[in-house]
Amino acid sequence: MTARYATQMALTEISAEGQARLRGARVLVVGAGGLGCAVLPALAGAGIGQLTVIDPDRIELQNLHRQTLYREADVGQAKATTAAQALRLLNGEVAICPLVAAVDPASAPALIEAADVVVDAADSFAVTYTLSDHCRVANKPLISASVLGFAGYVGGFCAQAPSYRAVFPDLPQAARNCATAGTVGPAVGVLGMMQAQMVLAQILGLTPSPLGQLISVDLIRYRFSGFSFLGAEEPENSVPFIGLAQIREGDTVIDLRPATEAPIPATHTALRLTVEDLAAFAPSGTVRVVLCCRSGLRAWRGAQVLVGSGHSDLALLALGG
Repeated sequence: MTARYATQMALTEISAEGQARLRGARVLVVGAGGLGCAVLPALAGAGIGQLTVIDPDRIELQNLHRQTLYREADVGQAKATTAAQALRLLNGEVAICPLVAAVDPASAPALIEAADVVVDAADSFAVTYTLSDHCRVANKPLISASVLGFAGYVGGFCAQAPSYRAVFPDLPQAARNCATAGTVGPAVGVLGMMQAQMVLAQILGLTPSPLGQLISVDLIRYRFSGFSFLGAEEPENSVPFIGLAQIREGDTVIDLRPATEAPIPATHTALRLTVEDLAAFAPSGTVRVVLCCRSGLRAWRGAQVLVGSGHSDLALLALGG
């Protein structure tokens, strides 16, 4: 249906050749929340050949101000399948694959391998680091964005560029996201649309490449800024996230959540400790220590304590909930 894309094909940067590239592209979008609700219709409208959208959550009324792909009647429905229905109505030529599931370190490799470009729209730093780690291994481009309040950033990572860890080697000091810190719909929409533009630029091979570029947006002060991080070095001895199914026999599992937060520990043999307890903890140097918490933040802090004590065989497990 050439007429559908006539306006964008009129651009010399796209033309019929570029439209064919878009039609042949496979994009994985992780997250169908605020960012995803901006990214997905923009990519479907542009004629991306295959869109896989994965999200474990259901639509909630308090999120509709920024998740504008949904309607009040959709509250309670799965985001991924509801988004897929809306996208099929937008463009029947695009193959939409909805997955009502969470991305974790066990499922990420296969999902990434099946995609040409990966979009991080998950609003979870554990997911972001997981995607970056596996995109780097698979040599696949990752377009990631984050937004809180009236501000955020978007960047192109991995493939021919440094990974997310090269730019952000340390996890944040506080677990803040849209639900806890608040945000406005237009800010989310702007960042999501910028992600979509970076995806199109990557597929079309536009120059300069979006990979290795990070753009910050401040919609209170109406300022845009950016920089290239192509020279950023990968951190040494970074601690990876793993999935629950990737715990090995012989691992020492430490659940940093109190029983009041998580009555059932991560495993039946897990030790219940706090981050402060780890200063006096002396794990065997021959076993891997898996640190567990809800978001991964306490686990990362605990890992820094153990690294300071000389222990390097570590893994993080974000259990969500």
